Amino acid sequence: MQLGFSFEFDEVLTSSYLTARYLTERFGTTSFFLVGEEGLRRELEAAGHVQSNRPRVVVVGLDRELSYEKLDNACRFLRDGAVLVGAYGGALFMSSNGPALSAGPIIKALEYASGKRAVTIGKPSPRMFKLALQLAQEKPRRAVMIGDQMETDLLGARKAGVYAILVLTGVETVESIAHSKLKPDAVIENVDALMGML
Repeated sequence: MQLGFSFEFDEVLTSSYLTARYLTERFGTTSFFLVGEEGLRRELEAAGHVQSNRPRVVVVGLDRELSYEKLDNACRFLRDGAVLVGAYGGALFMSSNGPALSAGPIIKALEYASGKRAVTIGKPSPRMFKLALQLAQEKPRRAVMIGDQMETDLLGARKAGVYAILVLTGVETVESIAHSKLKPDAVIENVDALMGML
């Protein structure tokens, strides 16, 4: 689909790509057990990592076919010494039916069951923001994060020192913003409103 944006492939950073990169930087080529979906598996394997029933790492992402067996296996691997890595830590994502369960609650369940703390790569971790700034060769004060969730987009931007604009076309509402301790630098109805801010 043509959207009219001009960008290079390496200018797009995904949490799947960054998770694969993190594993390479920390472990070299390693073995993993995945609680997640096909896209994340492909990204990990493209980086040379291998699925295994004796994994060094349990990687968790959004999994819309999550099962008890998968969670139980992941927990056993973690209790046997595997490292827990979360590709993305958000509680919700915006589906076609509205806000839906995301990877964060799955990570929390495995943390609770295994007694381990996850290393989270994507939002709300500042890792993704810092790498984007590094690749763009920009300082945080010259960057803007435009997102639709306080817990992931806004929190991650704050941790990285980036200006944060919240758009009301996703999970958040005027009411949820009013009840949050975390406040955006600006709130807009939709991305079209950005034109008036330039």
